[in-house]
Amino acid sequence: MILHRYYARRFVMAFLGTGAAFFTLMAMLDLVDQARRYGDTAGAGELVTLTLLNVPADLYEILPLIMIISGIAFFLGLARSSELVVTRAAGRSALAALTAPVAVTIMIGLASVALINPLVAATSRAFEARSDSLKGIDRVIALSDDGLWLRQGDEGAQTVIRAVSSNLDGTMLREASFLTLDARGRPLQRVEADLAQLQSGQWLLRGVKRWPLTADNPETLAERLPQMTLASSLTAGQIRDSFGDPASISVWKLPGFIERLKAAGFTARRHQVFLQTELAQPAFLTAMLLIGAGFTMRHQRGGRVGVMVLGAILLSFGVYFLRNFAQILGENGQIPPALAAWAPPVAAILSSLGLLLHLEDG
Repeated sequence: MILHRYYARRFVMAFLGTGAAFFTLMAMLDLVDQARRYGDTAGAGELVTLTLLNVPADLYEILPLIMIISGIAFFLGLARSSELVVTRAAGRSALAALTAPVAVTIMIGLASVALINPLVAATSRAFEARSDSLKGIDRVIALSDDGLWLRQGDEGAQTVIRAVSSNLDGTMLREASFLTLDARGRPLQRVEADLAQLQSGQWLLRGVKRWPLTADNPETLAERLPQMTLASSLTAGQIRDSFGDPASISVWKLPGFIERLKAAGFTARRHQVFLQTELAQPAFLTAMLLIGAGFTMRHQRGGRVGVMVLGAILLSFGVYFLRNFAQILGENGQIPPALAAWAPPVAAILSSLGLLLHLEDG
């Protein structure tokens, strides 16, 4: 137990040191970038705020890289100080040295999913809002050449909504068309509006033309109104998250949001793959640690150290690329989301364990 605590403390220090170094470097680079973009319109305090809001997302993105470097530094330190040799001489397998680092890595992975992921989602949204405010623009979402498509309703009726464009959170639609259908799919009415604003439980439409589609000649009964309201089951958060980056949604809210997305008729495949990838984060970080251990646990001499470190880093990048490729296949529906997220880390863990067992007992 004392040995495990010692190794755990050494690994935590290596991880915190590597993370702090990356944070400092990325913060300095991002501060320079924010000053270049908004130096004329923002003060020093605002630039620092933008940096602090943007860096967590970048740091979270390279968490696997931080883990592989921490593992390499940790195991090289043990090998160079001959502590692994002493461990073997005391009758302990060198694999016993992996118990504490693996346990710490799993805890880091769980913390990243449960705590850091929601934090990154919140800071990313705040950074986007502040940067848009400094630019003085109202960001427009154009999903396709046909515009933005939504659907709302219940068992009694459905409304299909098409808009040319929308504001950032989807609460303001421009040149919007509302087609209401009954439970059997028969059209009831069509409404065209220059502007549609989502309020609590309803759409407020301005510049309206409405056609009753149950009439024999709807055009003869069409009417123009300065404004009108339509009931809505949508919320601003649901619309914004539907067409945003899944990374901007907290992992705690993703399962419920995916269900709502499916109920509304939208594809949730991208969000499902992202959720499974986040849940597999502890396994992926463990794979990065084991890759570093497989190349650097044994006592190194001469120029072999650089070669082994390079090999570990290249292999980790290969696994990272494989995971991204599997994600693309999952988002396109070529493979199930769970397979896309879990297969690369599981394969990397098994391969690394095979290498470690061969080096120790082969």
